[in-house]
Amino acid sequence: MNWDDLRVFLSVGRLESLSAAARALRIDPATVGRRIARLEEETGTALFAKSPQGYALTEAGQRLMAHAAKGEAAFLAGAAEVAGQGGPGLSGQVRIGAPDGVANFLLPQVCASILDENPELELQIVALPRLFNLSRREADMVVTVSAPTAGRLLVQKISDYHLHLAATEDYLAQHPPIRALEDLGGHRMVGYIPDMIFDKELDYLEETGVSRVQLGSNSVSVQFHWVAGGAGLGILHDFSLPRHPGLRRVLPETIRLKRSFYLVRHEDDARLDRLNRLAALLSERLRAEITRQEGLS
Repeated sequence: MNWDDLRVFLSVGRLESLSAAARALRIDPATVGRRIARLEEETGTALFAKSPQGYALTEAGQRLMAHAAKGEAAFLAGAAEVAGQGGPGLSGQVRIGAPDGVANFLLPQVCASILDENPELELQIVALPRLFNLSRREADMVVTVSAPTAGRLLVQKISDYHLHLAATEDYLAQHPPIRALEDLGGHRMVGYIPDMIFDKELDYLEETGVSRVQLGSNSVSVQFHWVAGGAGLGILHDFSLPRHPGLRRVLPETIRLKRSFYLVRHEDDARLDRLNRLAALLSERLRAEITRQEGLS
């Protein structure tokens, strides 16, 4: 079995598209198709279910994916050792997946500070309000709001963080006073679209006593800009509040939420020293940035 064919197989399996894999590998889509066909002929089974929507791994493809990913991890570990990437500086490309709250308010400054010290490093932030598939290498490491309990994963807690109900001073001055939870019924609420909450830790309604969201989005950034623009009340991260000096906590003694961030990686990456070192550095910097921003709010 040809390693170049397996490399193409890994890319198609992760991107679910011949054209996307071709762009990532910088080869012609027809070549990608021929490599996949040759691999399927060698294995004697269909590795992908093809449709207008793309290429989805079959059961056989998923089994081969697991073994091919292990081989890739071993190859990268050897290449890193030979290239001396266990030295003082970090290098290479690393993709970090994160919910858009982390991606908007924490990772930009954290990643910039890491690159200041490691100029040969290339960091990519994938900001999506959903879960990531590490087995398909959608990202090298992922920040999550709950610790996964299944799969071959490395999970480390980064830090606790806090959230409060918030609104602008102008909004509070122009609307009826809020002295208790019961008063929230007369106000416009900003929050998640209920059926698009991808993690139970993001379901805040029960803790606020509010049953209806009039302005809903699956994006934390959209929710923040609604609240910061005076459109209503919403649950915001404490570390986001310093971005708009006019924001004020509402019922801070009654509504005070605590959640946690976790850094998740594929178990096979434990052998990669540069990823181990970057994971430790990323966790340390995120923890410090959360503490700093919450102290300013």
